[in-house]
Amino acid sequence: MNTIIGVISAVYGFLWGDLVTIPLPGGGSVGVSLLVVLLIPTGIYFTIRTRFLPVRLFPEMLRITVERKTGGDGSAISGVQALIVSTATRVGMGNLIGVVAAISAGGAGAVLWMWLSALIGSSTAFIEAALAQKYKERDPLYGGWRGGPAYYIHSFAERQRGGEKRRYSVIAVLFAISGLICWCGISQVISNSVSSAFKNAFAIPPLWTTVVLVAVSAVIVLRKNATVKVLDVLVPIMAVCYFVITLVLIGMNVRVLPSVFQRIFEEAFGLRQAVAGGFGAVLMNGVKRGLFSNEAGSGSAPCAAAAADSDHPAKTGLLQALGVFIDTIVICSCTAFIMLVTPQEFTAGLEGMDLLQASMQYHLGRFGVVFIALILWLFSFSTFIGILFYARSNVAYLFGDNWASQTGYKILALVMLFIGGLAAYTFVWDLGDVGIGLMTIFNILVILPMSKEALASLRDYEERMRGTSE
Repeated sequence: MNTIIGVISAVYGFLWGDLVTIPLPGGGSVGVSLLVVLLIPTGIYFTIRTRFLPVRLFPEMLRITVERKTGGDGSAISGVQALIVSTATRVGMGNLIGVVAAISAGGAGAVLWMWLSALIGSSTAFIEAALAQKYKERDPLYGGWRGGPAYYIHSFAERQRGGEKRRYSVIAVLFAISGLICWCGISQVISNSVSSAFKNAFAIPPLWTTVVLVAVSAVIVLRKNATVKVLDVLVPIMAVCYFVITLVLIGMNVRVLPSVFQRIFEEAFGLRQAVAGGFGAVLMNGVKRGLFSNEAGSGSAPCAAAAADSDHPAKTGLLQALGVFIDTIVICSCTAFIMLVTPQEFTAGLEGMDLLQASMQYHLGRFGVVFIALILWLFSFSTFIGILFYARSNVAYLFGDNWASQTGYKILALVMLFIGGLAAYTFVWDLGDVGIGLMTIFNILVILPMSKEALASLRDYEERMRGTSE
């Protein structure tokens, strides 16, 4: 067991540790991980190739969300439902815990780098979602469609072998296994965060919270198609409630907003941190927060994008690009501003969830602490349901079309959910991070050469837009 833990720790360090360290003026330095090296240049490349899609086509993204689904397979989900599923996992507990961690370690300046990472991540999200939609296939178990990176990676591998048909592709198998490992690890992190929040807010023993969480989750995920129906209701409600509350708080403190924005920009470019050598923490915490909260490039969201019954791959890609905007620019920013409009004397020396809870208590009293606990429960619950939707296609790719393997993985995830609520095992947390890191590497290696297909789809879609408007 110690050997396995050692291997996982070594892989974790390779993926998430400092691959290179760049010295900075003032005696500081910035450590850059392998995943940042992969994702940032890839995001910039796709942003340029799509001609700054996140800005240029933002009105079209909004238009598609209100477009009615016409015809199609009644058992399939719509593009907007696919957006809701992917948003359920993006707008998860990371929007609370992750943003707090970024600001705790990198200060207010991390927010600006978080925003910029989201803008370039939107283009990556478009590419992978469009490819997933193009290479989707019928789902004989659940009905509708399925797909994702395992499927377009498999198709790419077959073409590299001259069209030779094979049951498996090595990289596709490695991606699918990495995904299943990642989502099991996330299941434990979810329940641990929820049980801790409820213990702090209501003094409820973790066992009780965990049992209820697992029981409610089991009722939903063990049914055939309850997942999307629940998320259709849950995600809009929780996102709107959180957004409205934070807007009210920001509005109540509108007079301090100019100083907050000044602080963000000053700290983002190291005007305060350069002398102390802290610019590296500001930059990398903001970048990591932006990249890994919105999941762009990891290959998770394409599993939902492939399930959409869409009439054009680019349309699905645009919806998933909008999901990145919703996650980081909207929801993550709400969390950041709650803390930044709080007078610093009330949060001095605090970090992590203590920082966010202290901010909410300053604004709303005891209700603020309770509200954060409830929102964390909803965010985490939706994340768990969403990742099991992602897992469907990966389980099918590895084990074929049978209910035994589908149900077996769901039970495994529920067991991990239960274990995580009672004790925090750092090993499994690292396992989840290793899983998403490996997913990202396998996915990026393939979407780079395949991106010309997604770009061709975008050109075709824009030509149709112009033809319709003329």
